[in-house]
This record gives sequence, structure tokens and C-alpha cells, in this order.
Amino acid sequence: MNKKNVILGVLLVGVIAVIGVWYFIFYRPTHFKRDVTDEKAIVVSAKDIVKEFQSNEAEANKKYLNKAVEVTGEVIECKKDQEGHPTVTLKSDDAFSNVQVTLKGDKQLEAKGGSTLTIKGIVNGNLSDVIIIEAVVTKQ
Repeated sequence: MNKKNVILGVLLVGVIAVIGVWYFIFYRPTHFKRDVTDEKAIVVSAKDIVKEFQSNEAEANKKYLNKAVEVTGEVIECKKDQEGHPTVTLKSDDAFSNVQVTLKGDKQLEAKGGSTLTIKGIVNGNLSDVIIIEAVVTKQ
């Protein structure tokens, strides 16, 4: 009887672990996304946010990482990424570092290069570009 209880306990813990992994890795990221539309955002220009990340990335991460920002900048290009999501690149003063924005939804943005755009999204980090995800256009 005792051996059966141990085996059942181990199986129960295993099943709960598998369900937990599935939920947090596969289900939750696709179903629970933040909606920044109503969030209060940090207002900054594309040029300034890139400068802050270049001058002190640790401080910029503390200030911006996983927070809502409203960024205004000049559009370099609009296209779709590998997954079909519309993306916008906003220009900075550095030719090798810009603001890369992934917009919500699948509708392609009709902004021309050289036009000014204001978006609101979540800062996801800095690779060579500052990465903003789950963004919406607030002013075109």
C-alpha cells in the first residue's frame, strides 16, 4: 500500500509539472498580452531613447524595460516581420541603431518613409536597436 501511494504521488506531481510547463510556456504568452492603450506611458523621442541606451544601458533598462513608452520619430521603413506582424523602424541620430517597433495585429501600416509617427508600446530591450513590442499607433 505504501509503495502504491509513493508511485501515485510521483505521477501526480509529474502531471502537475507538465501542465504547469504547458501553461506558462505555450498558453499564457499567447493569451495574456498587455494592452498599452490605456496605460500611462513614458513620453520620449526615438533619438533620445536610443541615446539613453547607448550612454548607459543598465540605467536605461531600469527606466524603460517592460514599461509602456510613447515614442515619436521619423519613419525609416514599414514592413512585415517573419511572423507576418507589421513593423516600423524609427530613425535616431546613429545610423546603426534605431527604434524597431512591432505593432499589434496584422494590418500593415501605411506610413511613408520620412513621415513622423507616434507609437505606444512596451520596451523589450536593446540589441543594436531599441526593441518595442505590442505597439499601437497613437498619432500618424
